[in-house]
Amino acid sequence: MITMSNVKFDLSPVEKKPNRKYRKGSKYDPILDKFLNGKDKLVTVEVVGKDGNYIRTQLKKRIDARELNVDVSVVNNKAYLEK
Repeated sequence: MITMSNVKFDLSPVEKKPNRKYRKGSKYDPILDKFLNGKDKLVTVEVVGKDGNYIRTQLKKRIDARELNVDVSVVNNKAYLEK
């Protein structure tokens, strides 16, 4: 333990950083599930109180974590899902 400026800390060597782990589920999964089970190839997604860019970011995280073949984009602050 090292003490400098009244702050105690440790430094430990590691070989590499671990991969980021996503949660197993998300409140955005039902949106993706309904879209995947539907017949429409292109839909808009609206979530109360959230803007299009925020929705895109959250859906993109879930698409990547689940390795889905779905595109998400934003045009004029509206989020779109496309198969």
